[in-house]
Amino acid sequence: MDAIQAWFSQMGSSAVRSIKRASVREALEAYLTDLKRHGRSDAVREARGRFKLTVDKDPLAGLALEAATRDDFEEWRDRLVPGRKPRSVNRQVPSVVAALNRAHELGHVGNPAAWSLKPLADDTEDEGDTAIFLNPGQRAALIAAADEHTGAFLRGLELTGSRPKELAAATVRDFDGKALKFSHRKGRPAKVRARYTVLGPEGVEFFAQHAADKLPTAPLFTEDGKQTWRRHIWARQVRAAAKSVNEKARGAARIPPGVGAYSFRHARISELLQVFNVDPLTVAHQTGTSLAMIEKAVALTSVYKCAYN
Repeated sequence: MDAIQAWFSQMGSSAVRSIKRASVREALEAYLTDLKRHGRSDAVREARGRFKLTVDKDPLAGLALEAATRDDFEEWRDRLVPGRKPRSVNRQVPSVVAALNRAHELGHVGNPAAWSLKPLADDTEDEGDTAIFLNPGQRAALIAAADEHTGAFLRGLELTGSRPKELAAATVRDFDGKALKFSHRKGRPAKVRARYTVLGPEGVEFFAQHAADKLPTAPLFTEDGKQTWRRHIWARQVRAAAKSVNEKARGAARIPPGVGAYSFRHARISELLQVFNVDPLTVAHQTGTSLAMIEKAVALTSVYKCAYN
């Protein structure tokens, strides 16, 4: 009997010293504070950037977390959609959900069911049926219209077919003179997977120029010569470059709506498959994708060849 009473007593007690009633913004700040306490400065920087982009200026930020409903969170997500592809929204929402889950664990009152949103349908970053294809002329026009740092970043994506986030994280020591090492989290649970992307002569020369006179730990590409690339900045810069091109371009030379840095990855994968006839297994290894996704790209052969020509 004593053991049973002790168990009920334990189950009835709180896992935290005191419960906290706060706004959504304050709950997110509690999450950032928790990351700092664990020495995760890079995670703090990335999460803060996402929250600033998606939550800080939204009405959701001021709502009391305990009063926020599923409707409030779905309406917040709907406000993120204009100007973004659903797959882009699906990349942003999980970071807020994870942060609020942790804040709830830390004692912030709220209902996790309210913010546990399912991804928007049929839109993930690697799916071939959502790809936007850019032919060589369109890519060259975007690179020329962009500022120096953005242009170099886009050219790097064009030469490697890497994910933008991978290239943004690449340092000088990741380039060995022939290939570039990329790291990417993949799988469930997510594990860091590394691969080496072999470069052609143009790629070797290009990356050698960007690695010259830099420390081994220095990033190969930056926003402004100092700051490591951030997702919302490269997205903004690509949109600006596309707008600039379309002010003068006509017909097939125009940049299609919704283009982003990821479009350079899609173009490279399709080019390797359809123009240079590289076998799918090699393309999958070079670009860090799966054969299933490669098959989707192959299914779009005619689409890309029309765009290429």
